[in-house]
Amino acid sequence: MKNVLLIGLGRFGRYTASKLYDLGHQVMAVDKDEERVSKVLNYVTNAVIGDGTDKDFIASLGVPNYDLCIVAIGDDFLSSLETTSLLKDYGAKKVVSRATMASQEKFLLRNGADYVVFPERQLGTWTAIRYSSDNIENFFELMDGYAVFEVRVPDSWDGRKIGELDVRKKYGVNILGIRRPQEKIDMNIAYDTVLQAGQTMLILGKQDDMQKILKL
Repeated sequence: MKNVLLIGLGRFGRYTASKLYDLGHQVMAVDKDEERVSKVLNYVTNAVIGDGTDKDFIASLGVPNYDLCIVAIGDDFLSSLETTSLLKDYGAKKVVSRATMASQEKFLLRNGADYVVFPERQLGTWTAIRYSSDNIENFFELMDGYAVFEVRVPDSWDGRKIGELDVRKKYGVNILGIRRPQEKIDMNIAYDTVLQAGQTMLILGKQDDMQKILKL
């Protein structure tokens, strides 16, 4: 369990705070708008009205006591930047800040952010990849161009053993697990595991390499 300070309670901030609380973390939610604060009172550990750009207010929060600080402000970049900087100045261990444009990332990193997230961009990428192919069931973007894809077993792989397909050599990807209909993902697979139509595979690879499999 972690102690989390989250500043900015727009839609992204509210959903993030609520999910963190559901996961069992202690969440202090902050926004300068009273109505936004009232909306999350039942879904976080504590919520207070305050301005993240106010030095005295930030100082009063006991920032070093939090394992993670999240700046979820999305409609005012200058406020996001100043809040990020103040959190680091007052001893934040780890700061994750939200950006809406790529050009904002370097400024946030220079001013105290340890990580920068792009909710709209990440959701847009997921939507485009997930729904542009009938064979992709899910998609998780990682770093350095890699991602984990959940894809349907191609008809040409029906009844084939994983080992004989030699996907790492032929396509540059790795099969991590399979999901049979109505079951959880099985990560306990081997070279002699037989693939069947109707199953989905969890595959680690780059998008360009995955396109080769999607064309099978």
